[in-house]
Amino acid sequence: MDSTPAAWSNADAYLAELLVGHDPHLESALSAQRDAGLPEIEVAPVGGKMLNLLARISGARRVLEIGTLGGYSTIWLARAVGPEGRVVTVEAEADNAAVARASIDAAGVGERVDIRIGRGADVLPTLVGGFDLVFIDADKESNTVYLDWAAKLGHPGTVIVLDNIGREGEIVRADSTDSKVVGTRDALRMLGEDPRFDATALQTVGAKGWDGFALAVVV
Repeated sequence: MDSTPAAWSNADAYLAELLVGHDPHLESALSAQRDAGLPEIEVAPVGGKMLNLLARISGARRVLEIGTLGGYSTIWLARAVGPEGRVVTVEAEADNAAVARASIDAAGVGERVDIRIGRGADVLPTLVGGFDLVFIDADKESNTVYLDWAAKLGHPGTVIVLDNIGREGEIVRADSTDSKVVGTRDALRMLGEDPRFDATALQTVGAKGWDGFALAVVV
């Protein structure tokens, strides 16, 4: 079989059907996001399940999400932390936050989720630390700012997931003028050089194209 975007999407759909299945609350959250005209940049179902598993494996009870969008990944994380856990999620756009709040509440995990509206650089300094897992999926230009705050608000052992690091392979281009690529390269360099982190990264193909994520732990 040829390695094509169509083949990647078909394989992703197969894995999602087999390992994730159908979930009315998650599917409703995606429908609400589409109806509101939000961009289709949420994690894929298999990515949402991965976040859920990482939170459960690490025993996370306090999770920080930077970039709420329509609340799809937030629901996955809120389910993982359990009834006594909490997710603080930061969203720059009030309209997005309203869509997310309705979907999160409809999914039955509203009491676990605190949505903070504002730019990450403004909101993060106001938070109380002690987060066990941080998921970064916001503007790529600010990735290093978000990583710095993830370390400050975490503790030794905090898991960090930085999404969208593949950038269609453009991350290898030191001469790129794409601000998202530049921000991603800066973040990857920070993860490799900053002694607060121990990290790796994987490129992926699937329904979201050629992309990837970095996985780190605060040391």
